[in-house]
Amino acid sequence: MHILWGCLIAAVGLFMLVSATLKSQFIVYRLLVARSKILWGERVHGFHQVAGILVIAFGILFAVGVIG
Repeated sequence: MHILWGCLIAAVGLFMLVSATLKSQFIVYRLLVARSKILWGERVHGFHQVAGILVIAFGILFAVGVIG
C-alpha cells in the first residue's frame, strides 16, 4: 500500500513541478498560485518548483518504505 500512496504523492509533486515550470493555466494550478501569491508575490512559480521537488522526494521515500 505504501507503493501506491508514494507514487500518488510523487505524481502530485511532478504536477506541481511541471505546472510551475510551464506557468500553466490549468484551473487547479491557477488556484494554487492564487493562494500562494499572497505570501510569495511574483516568485510563486519558483516556490512551487521547489515544493514540487520536495514532494516528489517525500513520495519516493514513502514508496520505498524509508518514511512511514
